[in-house]
Amino acid sequence: MTGRRSILQVLLAGLLLPLKAIAASWNTPAFEARTIDGAKQVLNMRAEENTAQIEIVAPDFAENGAVVQVEVMSRIAGTEAMAIFAEKNPVPLVANFTFSHGAQPYVITRIKMAESQSLQVVVKVGERYYQASRYVTVSEGGCG
Repeated sequence: MTGRRSILQVLLAGLLLPLKAIAASWNTPAFEARTIDGAKQVLNMRAEENTAQIEIVAPDFAENGAVVQVEVMSRIAGTEAMAIFAEKNPVPLVANFTFSHGAQPYVITRIKMAESQSLQVVVKVGERYYQASRYVTVSEGGCG
């Protein structure tokens, strides 16, 4: 019995180590920022350029802000990361994605929106940042 327990403990420890690494990479201060500028500062984002190469698919009108589907695709070669912001939400950084080399910079997610507002997407490519936005009208807010 002791041998089996030891093996099981080693296996579990091996499985939990990657989870600890993921948790360590979580950028808690960026998600705790109360403004977009505060979150961007924590994420070291600088001087975004507007571009049409970021496609944001979201409804023009969302009846319920608690569940708004957002689809984002970056057509900028070398996209490394993508952040989605909703300025009027209590926590403006809604999502932050990092892409491995060769991964397609495309995400579909559901977000909460406190009220009608522009969604802003910022993409990181090397040392440069690009942005696009889309306005979504919300009839019933989803953040409380």
